[in-house]
Amino acid sequence: MPSFFSVKKRSSSLVWVLLAALLASSTLTACNTIRGAGEDVEQTGRAIRHSTY
Repeated sequence: MPSFFSVKKRSSSLVWVLLAALLASSTLTACNTIRGAGEDVEQTGRAIRHSTY
C-alpha cells in the first residue's frame, strides 16, 4: 500500500508538469499572436506609404 508521502510527491510532480505544459503552450500562442500583430502593423505601414505617392 503506497504511503501518503509517495502519493503526495507524485501529485506534486504531476501539478508541476501540467503547469509547465500550460506555460509552454501559452508562450507559443503569444508568440504567434505577436508575430501576427507585427505583420498587421507592417502591412498598415506599407498601405500608408503607398497611399502617399
